[in-house]
Amino acid sequence: MGTLDEKVVLITGSGGGLGRAAGLIFAREGARIVGLDIDPRTNDETVELVRAEGGEMAGIAPVDLTDPEQVRQAVEDAAAAFGGLDVIYNNAALVRFGPMPDFSIDDWRATITGELDIPFFVSKFAWPHLVRRGGGVIINVASMAGMVAGSVPPMVAHSAANAGIIGMTRQLALEGAPHGIRAVAISPGPTLTPRSDRDLGDNQAARDAITGKTLLKRFGRPEEIVELAAFLASDRAAFITGANYPVDGGSTAW
Repeated sequence: MGTLDEKVVLITGSGGGLGRAAGLIFAREGARIVGLDIDPRTNDETVELVRAEGGEMAGIAPVDLTDPEQVRQAVEDAAAAFGGLDVIYNNAALVRFGPMPDFSIDDWRATITGELDIPFFVSKFAWPHLVRRGGGVIINVASMAGMVAGSVPPMVAHSAANAGIIGMTRQLALEGAPHGIRAVAISPGPTLTPRSDRDLGDNQAARDAITGKTLLKRFGRPEEIVELAAFLASDRAAFITGANYPVDGGSTAW
């Protein structure tokens, strides 16, 4: 018997990395999954992996999560897939990095849209479904960048957007409480996904600078983030709302 039996979980960015890990771990705990992604191929791969493990998952792709009308329709389709929604796992993000003097207005706007608008749009359109269900959980994946500054890579927009996610989570918790809706943020530290591994390539100096800020001197693994999310989504965490949880190998401790 899983901790999420019969719950329906909507996961954004389910085509890889933290989103794929979330699909597998939430399904392991008995949830039925609906995954949204921009890439049909990778999203289908996640669906196949979840089903191969005996889980239930439906995939909806392609969805441009920066387009509110596409998000609205995708959330409606997600709710119809298994008859409602119980948990929203806002994982998807699009981010650009760069130092302040060279960071363009387009880079700024793309990052704010890609990191802050997406969880707002998804939460907004999912909200009525959670209310109709008698409550639910919104889990927003933020970042330690919303708590502390960082030099590798330079992250002015990333920091601003994720501080916004943490603040938005508190407000969602306040407004959601009368409806039985909990809202919680998770702020990962440096986590090695296939995409980040590809972006870092053979730049060992950058890898060392990033892991050097952690107390554990290593990157996190996606499942180390998502295991906490699975607990927070469950009824075992029923008294937890409005909080932000760093999962950062101690990066924000010093």
